[in-house]
Amino acid sequence: MPLNSPAPHLSRLGPGLVLSIAATGVAFTVHAVFPALGAIPVMTLAVALGLLSANIPGTAVWAAGRARPGLDFAGKHLMRAGIVLLGLKVSMGDILGMGWLSLLLIAAMVLLSFAGTYGLAKILRLPDEAALLIATGFSICGASAIGAMAAVRRVKHQDTVLPVALVTLCGTLAIGVLPLLMHPLGLNPEQFGAWTGASVHDVGQVVATAQTAGTAALAVAVVVKLTRVVLLAPIAAAAGLHQRVVHVRRRANGVSGQSGQHDADGRFPPIVPLFVVGFIAMVGVRTLGWVPPAALEAAAGVQDILLATALFGLGSAVRVRTLVHTGGRAVAVALGSWLLIASLGLGAVWIMIR
Repeated sequence: MPLNSPAPHLSRLGPGLVLSIAATGVAFTVHAVFPALGAIPVMTLAVALGLLSANIPGTAVWAAGRARPGLDFAGKHLMRAGIVLLGLKVSMGDILGMGWLSLLLIAAMVLLSFAGTYGLAKILRLPDEAALLIATGFSICGASAIGAMAAVRRVKHQDTVLPVALVTLCGTLAIGVLPLLMHPLGLNPEQFGAWTGASVHDVGQVVATAQTAGTAALAVAVVVKLTRVVLLAPIAAAAGLHQRVVHVRRRANGVSGQSGQHDADGRFPPIVPLFVVGFIAMVGVRTLGWVPPAALEAAAGVQDILLATALFGLGSAVRVRTLVHTGGRAVAVALGSWLLIASLGLGAVWIMIR
C-alpha cells in the first residue's frame, strides 16, 4: 500500500470517530427518552459523556490511547463544520427587526463582558490564550466561539478543552438558576427571554432556559442570542488582524513569534479562517431566503449532531484530577464572568423596558 494512501489515516481516526458518533447517539436518546433530562441540551449531555469516558477506569485508557486521534479530529474539524451550519440559523432580517437601541445594547454588552472577563482572567494570572478563549466563549456563543477563536489564534487543540468545559458548566447552571429568578426580578416572559438570550452562552442552553417561560420568551431569546452569534465574525476578524499586526512588528524588530502561530512556510494564517467565511456565507444564504424551511430544519439537525460529536471529543480530553489541581483560577474566572454577563444582560433588559 502506498505511503500516501488514505487508508492508514482513516484507520487511525476510525476508533475515535466511531466512539464520538456512538456517544452522540446516546446523548440524543437520553435527551428524548428520559423526561427528567429533557431540559438538558444534547450538547451538555455530550460533554458529560465525554467527561465520563475520560475519567472512568477502563474507558479512560481507551479514550487516551487508540481513540485519541479520532476524538481530537471530531473536537476540531467537526466543530468547525458545525459553526458553518450555525450561520443558517441567523437571519439578518430578524436581527435588524429588533431596532437600533436593542442592537447597540447587545453589542455593548458583548464587548463589556468580553473585556471584563479578559481583565478578570489576567488579574487571576491566567495565560493570554486561556483568557482570550474564556472571554470569547462566555461573551458570544459558547464552544462554537471558542473553536473559532482558537483557529484564528492558532491555539493548540488541547488548550481549548478547559474553556469549553467551563462554558458548558456555567451554561448548564443557567438552565436551573435563571428561571428561579424570573418572578423575583419582576420579569414578564418577553423580558425573561431577552435576558436569557443576552446572558446564556450556547444556543441550545438558551432554548432550554427560555422555554421554561413559554413560546413568547423563547422567540425573543433566540433572536437576541443569534444577534450575539453574529458578532462572532467581526470579533474573530479583529483578533486575527491584531495577531497579524503583532507578528509584522516582531519580524520588523527581528523577534520571532511563538511556535505554531504561523504556517511552516512562514506565511501567516488568514485573518478570518475559511470556516468563519463559511459561517458568514450561510448567514447571507439564510437572510436571502434561498433555503426552504425543510432544508433549514435538516441543516439544524446536522449541526446539532456535528457539535455534539465535537463536544464529546473535547470532553473526553478533560481529566477531572488535573482540572481540580490546575483549574481553580479558571473556574473562578468562569463564575465571575457568568455573574458579569447575567448582570449586564439584566441591565440591558431594564434599559429597554424604560
